[in-house]
Amino acid sequence: MGSEEAGKDDASIKIKVLFFARARDLTGSTEMSLQVSPGTTALDCLNTLISRFPGLEEIRNSMILALNEEYTLESTVVKDRDELAIIPPISGG
Repeated sequence: MGSEEAGKDDASIKIKVLFFARARDLTGSTEMSLQVSPGTTALDCLNTLISRFPGLEEIRNSMILALNEEYTLESTVVKDRDELAIIPPISGG
């Protein structure tokens, strides 16, 4: 009966985070894995990333988040193997 318990690994999920343009410059990375708890939102992930890379605070209020290649709200709950993209403001003229 205890075999179901032994196979459970619900303690955390793993997502891939992608950094573009200025976010890539501020983190020094194009992508990374992030381990989070089930029920974690895109905003929770962003807060974790800002604590690891304080420079991201510079673009926090103007960045866009995308989850699995679609724009998403900060309140969206991430799932195992999701891909969260940090997209800074696009400049140009």
